[in-house]
Amino acid sequence: MEGTRGTMGVDWEERIDFQRMRRERKERAVERLQDTEMGSMLLINDPNVRYVTGLAMTGGSGADHYTLVTEDGDVVHWDTADHASNQRFNCPWLDDIRYAVPGLGNVPRASGRDSARNWLKGKMADLVVEAMEEYGVKKEPMGIDVGNQALVAEFEDRGVDVRPGECAQVMEDARKVKTRDEIECLRMVAAICEAGFQRITETAKPGMRESEVWGEATKELWRLGAMVQGGYVTSGPNTWPKHQANTTDRVIRPGDLVYADFYNIGFMGYRSCYYRTFSVGEPTQAQKDAYEKARDDLYDVLERIEPGATTDEICEGFPDEEGEHMDWYGADEFWEMTTNHWAHGLGLQLYEVPLIWRGLSPDHPIEIEEGMTMAVETMRPADRQGVRVEEMVVVRENGVEILSQWPVEEITTIEH
Repeated sequence: MEGTRGTMGVDWEERIDFQRMRRERKERAVERLQDTEMGSMLLINDPNVRYVTGLAMTGGSGADHYTLVTEDGDVVHWDTADHASNQRFNCPWLDDIRYAVPGLGNVPRASGRDSARNWLKGKMADLVVEAMEEYGVKKEPMGIDVGNQALVAEFEDRGVDVRPGECAQVMEDARKVKTRDEIECLRMVAAICEAGFQRITETAKPGMRESEVWGEATKELWRLGAMVQGGYVTSGPNTWPKHQANTTDRVIRPGDLVYADFYNIGFMGYRSCYYRTFSVGEPTQAQKDAYEKARDDLYDVLERIEPGATTDEICEGFPDEEGEHMDWYGADEFWEMTTNHWAHGLGLQLYEVPLIWRGLSPDHPIEIEEGMTMAVETMRPADRQGVRVEEMVVVRENGVEILSQWPVEEITTIEH
């Protein structure tokens, strides 16, 4: 199955198999755990919780829900009362769901008392240790994927050997190569973003504000079932350098460049990062030349990506100091140019392994593996405006398969 189909589940053709995806993700995490000295992991970071449980966590780290997974594949999940009650009814693949005390997150922050925060962390540790004893892993090291020292201390006070760094590495290793169904989720979110681009071509015209165009695009994303937690539309001088406020109330004018960054648009938790550039009327020759250079830089990088290649080699395809316009920025080091030219992994988070970037990769290379998914992005200025272009890809046996399909050969012209 390689090709976008409908967004719904049906019985008359094979689509994304969510049961298989849940099963294979959990199996990967447990297999990586079994390769360590740890007997269990406590997952608090939302994407890690979703990876193992299949529960639709909200984003970064809600901290009011958490999951214990053991080396034998047992899963205990704690959640707030309403959520836990719904999960017991709706999630039959989880057979041990308990009520959580919010040891981290908003409730402790709002309590106003150190004594309250300490009590909540201690109670959270009691609940987890009780489950560890039930499942026979109390005497073995436990990983934890957040570095909250006060919480770690509570576990240590209860005799638990806590391994924060090892847990993060286990989950990173499990998640960096995607299953077939995870890849199809990313293909689907790319297709949804393309519906948003189409809406932009229909609404971006002189007299429309950036915010109105973004609102119309967002409506289209929601219509197709996306979770919109990022993205923006900018125009004219707001396109270079990237505007700090992202979408504004600026009125679009004839001759403007417009670009849309559909980042953190989610389908079943899997996040997009997908740029395209539009021109309100025919672009100038300078803008066409800048776009051609940005596109060629992008595809130079894509041609270097294959299994076994290392990120220090690949990052050489991105622009050098002159191409980065470091003199204009007054920058002396590549690390000062974060987010202009790089490739980053995509999955249940916007930034996952691998990262390919001149600011880091030359001295800290990693090897590319088949099944990694990523977004590769470049930019160029022209006529006091800017062009951006980005592709979403999956690493295959002999290179990359491009998941994004909006035309990339030239700037999309919007007639008016």
